Amino acid sequence: MSVSTRVDLALLGFRGDAPVTRSPGAGPSDDGHLVIDGLSAAIPRNPLSPFVFDGDRVLLDGVDTGLDVSAVDRPRFYDLQTADGVAYEKLAKLHGRDVLATTVVQTCIRYGEDQRCRFCSIEESLRSGATVAVKKPHELAEVAEAAVRLDGVRQMVMTTGTSAGSDRGARHLARCVRAVRAAVPDLPIQVQCEPPADLGTITELHEAGARSIGIHVESLDDDVRRRWMPGKATVALSEYRAAWAEAVRVFGRNQVSTYLIVGLGEDPDEMVAGARELIDAGVYPFVVPFRPHPGTLAVDVDGARAPDAAVLEKVSRGVAEHLRLSGMSGADQNAGCAACGACSILPNVGG
Repeated sequence: MSVSTRVDLALLGFRGDAPVTRSPGAGPSDDGHLVIDGLSAAIPRNPLSPFVFDGDRVLLDGVDTGLDVSAVDRPRFYDLQTADGVAYEKLAKLHGRDVLATTVVQTCIRYGEDQRCRFCSIEESLRSGATVAVKKPHELAEVAEAAVRLDGVRQMVMTTGTSAGSDRGARHLARCVRAVRAAVPDLPIQVQCEPPADLGTITELHEAGARSIGIHVESLDDDVRRRWMPGKATVALSEYRAAWAEAVRVFGRNQVSTYLIVGLGEDPDEMVAGARELIDAGVYPFVVPFRPHPGTLAVDVDGARAPDAAVLEKVSRGVAEHLRLSGMSGADQNAGCAACGACSILPNVGG
């Protein structure tokens, strides 16, 4: 597929049904999961999109785009529940073809309107009853074992809302990782959290069995951070850089990643330059477009829109070029968002 078509799909989404979808929650959401030209693709569902997925083809204004496309099948583990009657689907979701993902704590101390990340709707899925507030380690172990056995899941991602403790939620992540690794020892796991105040916690996560880590900053521009992420912006970029450096020391080069969101107002050239610095430090910058979806302040209050296609392509190509020159690839990560790649166009441009 042409890069421009993939960019347009990432920004405009599609109309139609897909067996595997995500509703609003943590991270990019409200999407349908497809396989396009052999690559996982998490595409926004947009009732106004000119693209239509009819179950076999992607049509643009009624004309077949010629893409080799298929939907990700609904996983069999979704039909199961714990002994306490909690549906497995409320504990963890299938992302892409083979990634099991969970938000181990579905609340965040920064979710007050004056602190909330304006693109985030982490607590909305909890309010709708689609998930539970805190996932218990033994339950996640049970789900992971079933997902691997029944559906061929090959990696797992564990993220968390930020807690009030100095570990910012990392220690519960570590407990969950230990339980899952005990049940499925060969399942690679990525953990995601804010920089913990005690950097020794990063070693705890690795010793628990995590094999990669995401410490997500979303923007390297402090003005953008204060505007879009007022709560997270109180954590200085210097703390992020210290956490990334320690994580690279513990987990290794290219096993540490961070999100960079195109469309928040950061200068594209400065974004590419910042991404290059991250790459040189061994950190993979997972570049994704801002996705407007209901339930976020960005949409419900600000009326924010997706970025310009040319800007997304320019930033993605610039970052991918430096990744190639540095010998880094998302596919070489043990687990996580970059290893999956479905929410980004970086895999389509060589990243």
